[in-house]
Amino acid sequence: MRRTAIALAAAPLAAMPAAAQTPPAATPAILPDGTLLDVNAEGKSTRVPDLATIRAGVVTQAATAAAALSENAARMDRVLAALKGAGVAARDIATANVQLSPQYRYGENQPPVITGYQATNSVSIRFRDIAKSGTILDTLVKQGANQIDGPNLSLDNPDAALDEARADAVKRARARAELYASAAGLTVSRIVSISESGSNAGYPPPRPVMYAARAEAAADTAIVPGETDITVNLQVRFLLK
Repeated sequence: MRRTAIALAAAPLAAMPAAAQTPPAATPAILPDGTLLDVNAEGKSTRVPDLATIRAGVVTQAATAAAALSENAARMDRVLAALKGAGVAARDIATANVQLSPQYRYGENQPPVITGYQATNSVSIRFRDIAKSGTILDTLVKQGANQIDGPNLSLDNPDAALDEARADAVKRARARAELYASAAGLTVSRIVSISESGSNAGYPPPRPVMYAARAEAAADTAIVPGETDITVNLQVRFLLK
């Protein structure tokens, strides 16, 4: 079969004028003596999240931009001090958003009128002790935080869990290849190639936590980590004979 394929490919080249000849396209040095099978497989491992990321912020309104910013800064200072007092490391706190926007009153057939300004300042906080994060959030509300989103639960070091998922994906791909080979009256000879198309290190969509704007309305908050799935997607090519 290999000699026939080469002869058919060479024949058209011989009939072409010498000046118009171009180098032939590259061909594999060795053609597989069998059937190629491509399998897509997802591998999974399960872990308990050990990191919670939550966004907490302060929204203030005032008649002037300067007043809105001043009040916002004072309340945000109390929030940051509360985080520091709770033992949250500086490396786990990062500014997420700072915004100042005018507030308008709209009337029929009249241009909008600025009635005041709204200032927003929020920080992203990583809690490495998830069990304590709810209590800290309650403290933040008492210190002036009135905007909280999250938590986003994840793994601090997902490498081992990802490798476990990769091994599971190869195992699943092999089992599926064995199934196809058996149904076709063939056997799996070997793996030809493996490529990884994507992975998820255990980052689920953020789940919102709702707080009333008044500090006294905040109740004891419990954040339960549960379990999260770490997944890896592979494309595995097998040689069947």
